Amino acid sequence: MVIKRDRYLNQLISRQGNGLIKIITGVRRCGKSFLLFRIFCDYLKSVGVKEEQIISVALDDDINATYREPKELSAYIRSRIVDAGKTYYVLLDEVQYAISREELTNRDAPVRLYGVLNGLLRMNHVDVYVTGSNSKMLSKDVMTEFRGRGDVVELYPLTFKEYFDHVGGEKSEAFEDYALYGGMPLVLGKKTDDEKYLYLSQLFEEVYFKDIIERYKIELPDVLSELTSDLCSSVGSLTNATKIANTLGSVKGVKVSSETIAAYLEYLSESFLFKCARRYDVKGKRYFEYPAKYYCVDIGLRNIRLNLRQQEETHIMENIVYNELAARGCSVDVGVVKIEETGKDGKRHQRSCEIDFIVNRGAKKVYIQSALNMSDEGKSRQELRPLLAVNDFFKKIIISKTSMKPWTDEMGIVRLGLIDFLLNKDSLDL
Repeated sequence: MVIKRDRYLNQLISRQGNGLIKIITGVRRCGKSFLLFRIFCDYLKSVGVKEEQIISVALDDDINATYREPKELSAYIRSRIVDAGKTYYVLLDEVQYAISREELTNRDAPVRLYGVLNGLLRMNHVDVYVTGSNSKMLSKDVMTEFRGRGDVVELYPLTFKEYFDHVGGEKSEAFEDYALYGGMPLVLGKKTDDEKYLYLSQLFEEVYFKDIIERYKIELPDVLSELTSDLCSSVGSLTNATKIANTLGSVKGVKVSSETIAAYLEYLSESFLFKCARRYDVKGKRYFEYPAKYYCVDIGLRNIRLNLRQQEETHIMENIVYNELAARGCSVDVGVVKIEETGKDGKRHQRSCEIDFIVNRGAKKVYIQSALNMSDEGKSRQELRPLLAVNDFFKKIIISKTSMKPWTDEMGIVRLGLIDFLLNKDSLDL
């Protein structure tokens, strides 16, 4: 089963030979290895690169355990580079296996793998690509260590367009399947609902939690599990570590400090399982420290984690829209705008209203409301109010679950149907 990931392949092609380390990050099992070892390798071979010029090592495979020692890895790679007149492509999968816990936690301990990769970069005929499933090692620290010599490509589970391009059929039916089981690539190879359910549920217990517990020496794994379920239950809702700690204590009888919850939130984010959207004061032009919103990287993982019990279409749609925007490379915040209105006492009062998403793409900005249904006049007024309160000229969009073609209303607000938005990569420019 080959699922095209042209968006990411094109990013790798455009970065080819740029003198930087190409760092492919993303949640485990979202297709990083397949992108690098199959799709990109096939491309290289199609343009004339010989097999012996491609040096690939999957560090999460026990057969390559020796190469998790940076010195051994360096020796092996250099032994394969035998012709200075040819370009060699070094592909390393799940490189966090070559970084020790001490190197991760002790800032004074040099990360030996970084030295190996930097050494390869000094060889003008070597092009380096790595994948990893931990952002602390591959998005933050690595940028400092390489001093601008790292180039990140973040891979996401399948978008609805990638999913639909593969499965075909009737759009609305395909979307309902996608909204239930999400876009983890291997789900498409499962034939029954039971197989899909089992696969996604096992990802948490046997892959994600195991990785986090081992990497960070988690002392309260049950709290990590409860926290994950709580985040899945509250996607699209404002929250913070203190609120979650209080909820776990009062509702589930789990006593834990807000500091521990904050650390676990960071681990879940660093493992790409959840994305945090911060609140931004549109008129004050500043970020709020807290609370924030968390979205699950894949809606299928979210649904299965909750045993398919909480199937609120509004929250599911909002999470899917957020993931689509993130996959398009947008920076996404939650907007806050102050609105003045007359209260029952006849006095003017100011209250905060929320704009679901502020999308930043370079110098461009788009305000987006995710609204399941706009047929009710009261609901329509509620969704429009914060958009109309923004006194700038950036585009404003309302995405709703409708089959209507895109149109612009008399207030200049673009109305998009959800499926049209997801299938059209240029939908933000309509």
